[in-house]
Amino acid sequence: MPRGVIATPGYPFVLGGVILVLLGWALGSWPLTLVGLAGGGFFAYFFRDPERVVPVDPAAVVSPADGKVVILDEVREEEFLQAPAKRLAIFMNVFDVHINRAPVSGTVVEAKHRAGEYQAAYKAEAGWRNEQRATLLERQDGRRVLVVQIAGLLARRIVPFVQPGSQVVRGERLGMICFGSRVDLYLPPDCQILVKVGERVRAGSSVVARWG
Repeated sequence: MPRGVIATPGYPFVLGGVILVLLGWALGSWPLTLVGLAGGGFFAYFFRDPERVVPVDPAAVVSPADGKVVILDEVREEEFLQAPAKRLAIFMNVFDVHINRAPVSGTVVEAKHRAGEYQAAYKAEAGWRNEQRATLLERQDGRRVLVVQIAGLLARRIVPFVQPGSQVVRGERLGMICFGSRVDLYLPPDCQILVKVGERVRAGSSVVARWG
């Protein structure tokens, strides 16, 4: 599992900035050097991968993403859960940490990538139109939770860290989306939602719901 100050998918981007700095220095070009410093600095910041303190309460469901809650509703999820669910959507801007984490402990029973559009991720229709990766988690008691990583207007890459059959613990890294995006969390109807639209949350540490 990728860990460190900078997430592994960010290494090529940061390296590009370093190369520009070296080229600028070798050619005596201050503009090129400054571009390299700015680019490398931005990518190092964007791909940061901080550790998080995960709540110990066994009934807690933690946020799968950093960002702002933009949707709270009740839907019927037909493809994976095939049942009614509470949906919680979190929008990540380019300044948020983009590492996504497991909201509960369990087994990855299914993971599926679907090609699509690249609309602004905060729009409701992005949930079914945009490129996305769905990860279905099953707890030890058989209850299931769905995490859907949705590419946004600038995002062009969803990077998974787990595959079907993987055992994950709450707060563990599931993957990341590059450059602005959204994560939708589908929970059983009897879960108690603890956040509101407009509230900011942190992946792995903010408790967004509790099991009923």
